[in-house]
Amino acid sequence: MNSFTNLVNIARRKALFDQSNPWSNGSSTYVEEIQKEIQEVAEEIAQDRKPYLEDELGDVLWDYLNLVLALEKEKGIKLNDVLKRAARKYEERISGVENGILWKDIKEKQKAALAQEQASTLPPKRT
Repeated sequence: MNSFTNLVNIARRKALFDQSNPWSNGSSTYVEEIQKEIQEVAEEIAQDRKPYLEDELGDVLWDYLNLVLALEKEKGIKLNDVLKRAARKYEERISGVENGILWKDIKEKQKAALAQEQASTLPPKRT
């Protein structure tokens, strides 16, 4: 995981650079780039060229990290919170499947909990 931490630190340095860079369009820049990179990953899977595939997967990861860091500034998203949420979500799913629960049932339960969490963050409706 040391390589991941190193990559995150490099992405954080780049996020500082992006703040004063006119080419950057914030999070939308990285959403577009991820879409392009996913297509390149698919092409490399088909061509079965391992070094190129690893390179393209790295590009997806790079753009994803940059997206999250842009969203930190734009929406208050925190990379650590995203990682914690993903670990919790998939631990629950994998543990559930290992214990005979259907993936779709676990996913439904998680979606309901997510909707409830979102509803609890909204201000009360005025009547």
